[in-house]
Amino acid sequence: MPPAKAAISLLASESLYAASAKDAELHGSATTALQGGQLRTLKKDDTFAIFNHSGDAIAAPGSPEGLYDHDTRYLSRFTLAIESARPKLLSSTISDDNATLTCDLTNPDLFDPNDRLLLSQGLLHFRRARLLTRSGLLERLAVTNFSDRSLHFRIEIAFGADYADLFEVRGAKRAHRGHDHAPKLAADRVTLGYTGLDRKTRQTTLGFYPAPRRLTGNAATFELDLASHATGVVFIEIACGPELGKHPLPDAFFFALRDGKRASRRMVAHAAAIETSNDVFNEALHRSISDLYMLVTNLSSGPYPYAGIPWFSTVFGRDALITAWQMLWFDPSIARGVLRHLADNQATKEDAAADAEPGKILHEARGGEMAALGEVPFRCYYGSIDSTPLFLLLAGAYLQRTADLDFVRSLQPHLDAACAWIDDYGDRDGDGFVEYGRRSDDGLANQGWKDSHDSIFHADGTMARGTIALAEVQAYVYGARRAMADIYDQLGAPERAVEQAAKGDELQKRFDAKFFDRELGTYVLALDGDKKPCRVRSSNAGHVLFTGLAYRERAASVVRTLMNRTSFSGWGIRTIATTEARYNPMSYHNGSVWPHDNALIAAGFARYGFRNEAARVFEGLFQASTYFDLYRLPELFCGFARQRERSPTFYPVACVPQAWAAAAPLSLLQSCLGLAFDPADAQVLFDKPVLPSFVDHVTLGRLSVGSRSVEATIGRREGRIVSSTS
Repeated sequence: MPPAKAAISLLASESLYAASAKDAELHGSATTALQGGQLRTLKKDDTFAIFNHSGDAIAAPGSPEGLYDHDTRYLSRFTLAIESARPKLLSSTISDDNATLTCDLTNPDLFDPNDRLLLSQGLLHFRRARLLTRSGLLERLAVTNFSDRSLHFRIEIAFGADYADLFEVRGAKRAHRGHDHAPKLAADRVTLGYTGLDRKTRQTTLGFYPAPRRLTGNAATFELDLASHATGVVFIEIACGPELGKHPLPDAFFFALRDGKRASRRMVAHAAAIETSNDVFNEALHRSISDLYMLVTNLSSGPYPYAGIPWFSTVFGRDALITAWQMLWFDPSIARGVLRHLADNQATKEDAAADAEPGKILHEARGGEMAALGEVPFRCYYGSIDSTPLFLLLAGAYLQRTADLDFVRSLQPHLDAACAWIDDYGDRDGDGFVEYGRRSDDGLANQGWKDSHDSIFHADGTMARGTIALAEVQAYVYGARRAMADIYDQLGAPERAVEQAAKGDELQKRFDAKFFDRELGTYVLALDGDKKPCRVRSSNAGHVLFTGLAYRERAASVVRTLMNRTSFSGWGIRTIATTEARYNPMSYHNGSVWPHDNALIAAGFARYGFRNEAARVFEGLFQASTYFDLYRLPELFCGFARQRERSPTFYPVACVPQAWAAAAPLSLLQSCLGLAFDPADAQVLFDKPVLPSFVDHVTLGRLSVGSRSVEATIGRREGRIVSSTS
């Protein structure tokens, strides 16, 4: 290639990257590496924190580390030093219930100004035990002297608060910011402050026990005298606000530790219990469940799973609806909380800037400075095309799982409004399909779950233009129609039930004619604004199976295409196949593997009787999870083909934990077992169950069905899968 042409190509690619980065600032993937999930995360309600393995938060450019509350970073620097030297990491871990972070450290070799050795490494042990409170953090720092003599030394805790909006941390550039306040100092505490352009003052208060020898606006210095084998303890409290907690240190730490563990036990007490023959899988499942309940925030409307840490620790409609569906067999209370909150925040009027229309279900809500000022459109944003049909679909699934007709009846005005939105606003051109197109230039360009700027394209790689009808969205609409037919029937509105069923049947007929491509062997990705098909082999087609939109005679071809090695990497099904023009295994949506995507596809496989294929997907994802830190499935990972004795390739900015990724193993287990419920007769049902190869038996306890609590066991016996309930 001639040099001049190469230079032009490079500039073009930089331009494309710039567009991608701008989109990332708003909503898509971030540009800051999260180290393959190796950071340590804690969350409680609207507060979350990210630290490195040593327990430090270091305010490097683009670093996500720090303490956040309501989309603002209240602590951007938090580091420990001994005699101005960083301790050396021994180990760090998050407790099984995600309540505490524990970091074990030791001293490096310490020298005097003349380079003489004062203390050899490995003689002081530092244990940092840390937990979150509502809008704050507590830490117990214990230092033990394991040398054979008394030691006098200095430790320093440095801190700082940049009050960066979460979108700034993700890479957004702001022309102007508010102003910082001078620190307010007392003997044992310091308050930092910032007033934003939204005229809101945000403050961070740090308290210490005992009082430090020296305290400034950016550091606390302690001098310790420790006899041989003695331990000294420092307690630290950080509040995202002007006041510390009601309990003084150190009592506050132990009360919070006790209360946190009690709350964790209460939260999972009414959920099902799972035990299998595979100890590693048991650990992975336990971590997934702990992550899910850590991400759940108790709103006034009930429990609501926030989408993920760090970028999505807030209310998302689509993510929560899918997460709640994946968890429905395991804990129906999550679905109830999600449905109630989204109903309470359903759009009631048109607002182009928020992509809002009457009856539409919320996409995202943000509480930071940039959202308040309109610098990003997500303060209360409705720009997702799928949240509304998913809302209806989950309502139907919840009723089927629980028979809780009174609750569903309380939602009826919101269900009616959502149905009306599909008919009046969702189908923009009256062709029978639901399309999207943003109503403001500041909104998201792509409004399905694959919302990267380049995720919807034609076979030659050119971008789809105009209003776009996605394959999976039509599937969700079909599922919503079927769900509402059942709901209206049970609510005593047979005419409306028949109407919804008829609209579903008509959609199925139209969809098959326009979306199934015999040459591809599957459904096209989408129709563009000119109704031209995006002839791309994608994972979206698996969602068509998920809701039953596909004609039964199409299922085998779709399954075969998705399980072909061009789509199935060995670890999971890629978002698009390797044969496609924009395939890139390192991209966010064009060739990567998403666990939640695979879980929905596997549910579709199982629906059409392909449980063995669902089990293969489960096996790949479980094997992948064994390579990830704490067995956590990340938001996504790269789509490179599985190779012997090699791990899956991390995606550098994947959120970990992410709710719908954490819930994927629960959904996959249900799909393989053919698990269903008959609340009227208080029965648990298994339809042609299959066990993945890594499990020989599964015991499910505390399965709520009707007024009963049921235990069920499924296992292999003489080459057959057998089940029993009690």
